[in-house]
Amino acid sequence: MNETYEVVELVQGFPGRSTRHGVLGWSSVTLLRGTDRLVLVDSGSFGMRAVLAQRLAEHGVEPGDVTDVLLSHTHHDHAANYLLFPGAAVHVGAAELAWAQAVGPAFGPVPELYVKDLATNPRTRPIETGPDARCRVVPGITAVAAPGHTPGSLVFLVEGTAGPVLFTGDAAKNRAELLSGDVDMTTDRDASRRTLALITALWRERPGAVVVPGHDVPLVWPEGRDHPEYLGVREAGIQAWFGDDLATTHDVDLTPTRRVGDTGGADWPRRPKE
Repeated sequence: MNETYEVVELVQGFPGRSTRHGVLGWSSVTLLRGTDRLVLVDSGSFGMRAVLAQRLAEHGVEPGDVTDVLLSHTHHDHAANYLLFPGAAVHVGAAELAWAQAVGPAFGPVPELYVKDLATNPRTRPIETGPDARCRVVPGITAVAAPGHTPGSLVFLVEGTAGPVLFTGDAAKNRAELLSGDVDMTTDRDASRRTLALITALWRERPGAVVVPGHDVPLVWPEGRDHPEYLGVREAGIQAWFGDDLATTHDVDLTPTRRVGDTGGADWPRRPKE
C-alpha cells in the first residue's frame, strides 16, 4: 500500500530572472507530510532561509523532524539548504552528483562546496534510476530521469495523495516551458525538449494531476480543456529603499495585474482523501 501525503507549499516559485544581478533563484519548496515521513522536495537557496524557517514553524515542523530531502538537481537555488535538516536522508541523482563533482569551481549555479559535502556525507542517498529511467525513492514517491537542464535532473511523481502530484524541478521551470515545449537555461536543449514531452505525457495520462514547476505556481490540466490552469494566486514582491531615510520604503509588486488561469487554489495544497 502506498504512503499518502499531505502537500504543504512552503515557498512558491517565481518564473522570472534578474536583468542586472545574476540569477534570481526563487524556487519552489514543498513539504510532504506522510504517516511516518516528512519529505522536503528541494530545499531552496541561502536567501530563503528566514522564510523557510517561518513556514516550517507555522506548520509545527522542526528541522530535525524532516526525514527526507529530495533534490531535483544540484543548483544552489534548489539544493543549498539540505544541511539545515540534520536527521534527513538526502536523495539526489547519482548521475547528477557525478556531473556536479566534475564541474568543480566555475562561474555557474553549481555550489561546488555543497556538492563536495554531498559526495561524502553519510546521509546522502544517490538515486540510480536504472534501465527504465525510474526508481522508487521512498514509499509513494518515484524519481524519473529528466535530463537536459542538468544531465542528472530528476522529477518526482507522488502517486499516493488526494491526486497525483508531479514535481518537475527545473526540467520544467514554468508554465511557458511546459506549454511551448522549449526551455531557457539548459545543458542540452534536445534532451530538455524530450524531457518536457515526457513530463507532459506523465501529466496528461493522470487526470487531475497537479504539476509543481521549479519556478512557478502549481498547475492542473482540467479534463476537456486545451490548456492548464494555475492553482492558487501568485505572490511576489520587493521592498526597496530609494529615499533619504529608512521610513521611506517602496513596494514593488511582481505579480501581473491580470492573473490568467488562476483558480484561487480551491484544491491546493492537496490533502489525502478522507
